[in-house]
Amino acid sequence: MTESVRNPQDSQQPSDEGASGLSRRHFMAAAGAGAGAIALAGAVAGAGDAEAATTRLEPGAVPGAPGPQVKHGAALTSNLGVRISDDQNTLRAGTRGPSLLEDPFFREKMMHFDHERIPERVVHARGAGAHGVFELHTSLAQYTSAKVLTQVGARTEVFVRFSTVNGSRGSADTARDARGFATKFYTSEGIWDLVGNNIPVFFIQDAIKFPDLVHSFKPEPHIEVPQASTAHDTFYDFISLTPESAHMLMWVTSDRGIPRSFRMMEGFGIHTFRLVDASGRSTLVKFHWKPRLGVRSLVWDEAQKLGGVDPDFHRRDLAEAIDAGNFPKWDLGVQLLAENDVDKVTFDVLDATKLWPEEVVPVQLVGTMTLNRNPQNYFAETEQVAFCTSHVVPGIDFSDDPLLQGRNFSYFDTQLNRFNGPNWTQLPVNQPRSPVNNFQQDGFMRYANRPGRVNYEPNSLPGGTGHESSAAAGGYVSYAEPVSGTKIRARSSTFADHFSQATLFFQSMTEPEKQHIIQALQFELGHVTVKAVQERMLGLLANIDDRLVREVAGYLGLPVPSGSPNTRIGTAPSLSQERISKPDAATRKVGVLVAEGVSATDVAAISAALRRARVTPVVVGPRLGPIPASGGSVTATMTYLTSKSVQFDALFVAGGTASLTSNGAAVHFVEEAFMHYKAIGASGDGSAVPRAALGSLSREPGVVVAATAQAAAPSFVAAVAAHRHWSRTGVSRIS
Repeated sequence: MTESVRNPQDSQQPSDEGASGLSRRHFMAAAGAGAGAIALAGAVAGAGDAEAATTRLEPGAVPGAPGPQVKHGAALTSNLGVRISDDQNTLRAGTRGPSLLEDPFFREKMMHFDHERIPERVVHARGAGAHGVFELHTSLAQYTSAKVLTQVGARTEVFVRFSTVNGSRGSADTARDARGFATKFYTSEGIWDLVGNNIPVFFIQDAIKFPDLVHSFKPEPHIEVPQASTAHDTFYDFISLTPESAHMLMWVTSDRGIPRSFRMMEGFGIHTFRLVDASGRSTLVKFHWKPRLGVRSLVWDEAQKLGGVDPDFHRRDLAEAIDAGNFPKWDLGVQLLAENDVDKVTFDVLDATKLWPEEVVPVQLVGTMTLNRNPQNYFAETEQVAFCTSHVVPGIDFSDDPLLQGRNFSYFDTQLNRFNGPNWTQLPVNQPRSPVNNFQQDGFMRYANRPGRVNYEPNSLPGGTGHESSAAAGGYVSYAEPVSGTKIRARSSTFADHFSQATLFFQSMTEPEKQHIIQALQFELGHVTVKAVQERMLGLLANIDDRLVREVAGYLGLPVPSGSPNTRIGTAPSLSQERISKPDAATRKVGVLVAEGVSATDVAAISAALRRARVTPVVVGPRLGPIPASGGSVTATMTYLTSKSVQFDALFVAGGTASLTSNGAAVHFVEEAFMHYKAIGASGDGSAVPRAALGSLSREPGVVVAATAQAAAPSFVAAVAAHRHWSRTGVSRIS
């Protein structure tokens, strides 16, 4: 979209402008033009022109924003613009008489309320979104004609939706699960949707098994439990009979299944796609998002408690970071494989349960995505955004991955169900920023049809212009892949190795990461009530790793089955988030524990040091507001009642707080943070609190104590940057 569409008469009309700067008239005109159904002449005239990939916005314009706002102080009206004199009472016969059906304002208001909900997504129902921009810094013109990937310096609008997969819209953010990572690029050549997860592989190889997979991990249908959890019989019954799921199971039971933040997740396109250059040559590609903040996770006890204390933890974290100007960034990376090199790798590139190890096929970083604007309305944007894997632009095409092929059908079908028709592309968040010109019409909620009598092609009558575009003129031309074969329901034998990459993943983990996978499987299978299912699961684990199956079987009290893990496959350090993430304290949140008499100097000193490291200090006190302090006062924004340690990345106990040793909540804060391997700092007599909570363990790694906050600050900030201190030996002694 190069400019907003204006009606010449707008300047003569009353303004309904809201906070976004868009008037109702401007918004509707822009929306209609974006859908390509009102003012088409200009779009048709320029249909063959090559546009710059940069998305240019009129100052103050907010593309994809919701419609006109109800303004403070403006007169209330009905949906038809009639001013309302009383919005507190229905029309009735006398003050105590029956309500009258003729009341048009009550009927309109209640009818709209009764139809507010659209069907939630079957999977990825709970999500959070943000707007941003993608900027290319390295051209891929050697491999693709897609402008978004070839025009260096071009800035393309994006909308990203993160989500859990399993739970309903009302479930908790921190459940163990894969996370959706879907990106909508509003390119100058149309919409490109990169619909992925924070895990590079999937449970199944063929889309025909997707309904069975989802049915198995959803709540069991007879009693509708458990919510947002795979720790139950039906899921593991399915998995135990579906060995192709072994690799994905390793990822989701690893720390990747409980991320610290959406901002600290990798993203993966999962499938093999094609890049197609101007000459029609194809190169296979996998897409990656690499977070600038590193890849970090919660621990399982912490994740479970957050589900009760703050079920919106990830949503809140993303929104608050953007509001604070801590815009999250990811680098877009590509793995490229020439068509004639497919036979040189040990995995089938069409198998979605396999990854391309970065040590074999390196990731090349080509651009950066920055999320810099929160939605103005969750429903209008985050809920109504519609992604489809089949949304690609010229220069990007599909492989024959059978899971991808099925998703290309399924996502279209899903949107038809959610929006009750095909016109979801006219919703502002789904509209392309490039011109749209076709003869599609009507259907539920269509608000912008093209004018005139011509609604077909080819045509010759006035108002019916429109022409096809060659590849050279920007037309989408599918890759000319030679296709042959006998109709058959079967899998290639090259899809048959279900365990080698699962072994590669487990062997590549650090010792703490291996322990977390083992403990996760002990937890998950410990909730399975059918012994035969547990035994089949152990049979799968036996083909992944000897230690893994031995420790899980011992926990379940079952015999250890024999297996044949491919231990010769070695390791791939890029799979371990502990190995790839560098220490970084930026954007973390630290709870500063205070009491009456606290040293205001210490609170100020540690807060200043944290802010210099781009860390947010939050003062936690016995009550909200000013707390009397030595040398002044400090202001508590959270209390021991309204917050818990799991909401912070680290804790600091300021000097002058020895009285907190008799505050059970404060002592528990420190105990719990220690159990979760977090940094703990203390200054002056505040060090009495860690001693009361931990005893001799207060000298363990990641616990920093000094005479003053200023002296403690450098080591404490470094301890926060380390994220977790896995070398602690006394965690099991804290209950």
